[in-house]
Amino acid sequence: MPPIRLVHFADLHVGMENYGKLDPATGTSSRTRDFLDRLDEVIEYAFAHKADLAVFAGDAFKTRDPEPTQQREFARRIKRLAEKIPTLLLVGNHDLPGTVARATSLDIYHVLEIPNVIVGYKPDSRLIQTPSGPVFLAWMPYPSRNRLLVDEDHKGKSLPELEQALRDAVTDWIRTLSEQAAAQDAPRILAGHFTVSGAVFGSERTVMLGSDVAVTKSAAAGSAWDYVALGHIHKFQNLTKGEEGSPPVVYAGSLERIDFGEENEQKGFAFAEISRGKADVEFVPVNARPFHTIRVDVKTEEMPTQAVLDAMALRQPGLADAVVRVIVSMTGAQAGLLDEHAVRKAAEGASHISIQQEVREETRARLGTDTAESLSPLELLSRYLRAKSVDENRIADLLRAAEELMGEEPGP
Repeated sequence: MPPIRLVHFADLHVGMENYGKLDPATGTSSRTRDFLDRLDEVIEYAFAHKADLAVFAGDAFKTRDPEPTQQREFARRIKRLAEKIPTLLLVGNHDLPGTVARATSLDIYHVLEIPNVIVGYKPDSRLIQTPSGPVFLAWMPYPSRNRLLVDEDHKGKSLPELEQALRDAVTDWIRTLSEQAAAQDAPRILAGHFTVSGAVFGSERTVMLGSDVAVTKSAAAGSAWDYVALGHIHKFQNLTKGEEGSPPVVYAGSLERIDFGEENEQKGFAFAEISRGKADVEFVPVNARPFHTIRVDVKTEEMPTQAVLDAMALRQPGLADAVVRVIVSMTGAQAGLLDEHAVRKAAEGASHISIQQEVREETRARLGTDTAESLSPLELLSRYLRAKSVDENRIADLLRAAEELMGEEPGP
């Protein structure tokens, strides 16, 4: 039997509109188009490489209540993908509502029974027939405490106890799915949207919804599996690379940069060829919008604007179509000298530009003739309080308290 060709992608986050501008033709943010364009790249690659199976490992939208236009555009692409390739849509934490009774942002695909689309809204598995043969696919959606810990036994437990109970529940589910997989002769894939211990986090921490519980790598990398397709962490990584006897445990990463914390990360998805007992995986980069930071220190410059423009000229033409931020370090006396209009004009080809002025005052002169490095902490505190015109009796009380904390003698 030929290997199963899998396209594995995750963390699309349609609706992440920071650093964008309104497109009057569509009424949506230009950044929404960025994320949808990356999904188009995945679909075209899947068709061109005759993928047998597509796994989307969670977080379709930025929010739990996506706008109708975002839902329509995402649905249009998933329908096109599923017309040719069986597709799993796994529910991530951004897809979950705040309460159990409400639907997820992906439930509509399950209710309408869209052909070739599987919605992973609860732990489950299925044997799927593909052009290259059968494949056993199991999935574990984001482990929501509200959904997994509904028993009366968990009421009144502390937060650490609930976190351990949630970790145990996820581990038990993975063990059950592993037992089902072990009975299959076909290649076996586990899809999940959760954190595995040892994974390297990125900017997803800044947009994460809900508390996070880490599953041990040994629980996720069981021998029953040939490939583990994960979402939730935005940095592509294979947690078991080079480990004999372990299946690839792969975070596909996000398809588009969400902020400057991901400026230097290459974005893309995973493509794997999977046979029973073997899997070859590669990272496929996409044309994510570039992010560039330009830092310029002009504190010693007589013409700060020209210094910034010179630094920007060195980065051309790389600023074209990029999200750019210019961080300028300056003194208070220079704060009004920066011509922001000229700086913006120098980056006309950029998709977005922001300018940050970091004003730093020289404060050592206020401490007297001694340098700050030569003074003890209590001496520094004493001089600071006097510079702020604090009452001498109050200074004495504060120095005594500081002395007890630091075990030092008060200065002059």
